[in-house]
Amino acid sequence: MRHLIAFVVITIISTSMYAQQFEVGAFAGGANFVGDVGRTNYILPNTPVGGFIAKWNRSNRHAIRLTLLYAKISADDEKSGDTRRQQRGYSFNNTIAEGSLGIEFNFYKFDLSEPLPQSTPYIYTGITYFRADHVWLKNGRNNNLFNEGTNWDFAIPMVMGYKEAFTENIIGALEIGARYTFTDNLDGSWPEEYLGRREPALEFGNRNTNDWYVFTGITLTFTFGRKPCYCF
Repeated sequence: MRHLIAFVVITIISTSMYAQQFEVGAFAGGANFVGDVGRTNYILPNTPVGGFIAKWNRSNRHAIRLTLLYAKISADDEKSGDTRRQQRGYSFNNTIAEGSLGIEFNFYKFDLSEPLPQSTPYIYTGITYFRADHVWLKNGRNNNLFNEGTNWDFAIPMVMGYKEAFTENIIGALEIGARYTFTDNLDGSWPEEYLGRREPALEFGNRNTNDWYVFTGITLTFTFGRKPCYCF
């Protein structure tokens, strides 16, 4: 075990000697909710999202990435294409404050020590921890949904994007990222998560699917640190 730990530490130190370029910047775009209330479109931004993004480029093919984002999400049955949802008439607003850490993988080599232009599609995944409100039919099915209580939970981000270096120090990207959450109560369809007990009279929707939310937007990052030398 001691030899294994020593090997991992030496590997991290040796690779970091060659990969010291960092990126910091901002994300801005739109958010949409996919669940048991409102429209069922997977990508249809209708509320704003923005925040901070940072990357540690470990090689020309991957980076460790951190994002801190804040968004509003909103859904309205009256805007759904489903007649049953239109007749039901539920709607809600919620907020998402998330932190996400994971690995961004480039499909092609992205090396700012090489001549421009540099561009590549990429994917990102990791683990997301977020805060939102619990929502429930506080006054029964004949009334609308109420925000009450705090919902802390995890999600798995699945992000696809395309980035391009405008200069050696400025990188822009366009990305679409779905978050599969570990909760089914961002929209109030499963109040047991908040109440701690079953209330069948207040439950609705598909119990077999958790809630999703999707962020679509652009990032603009600025690089700093030692120029990369991905020669290991």
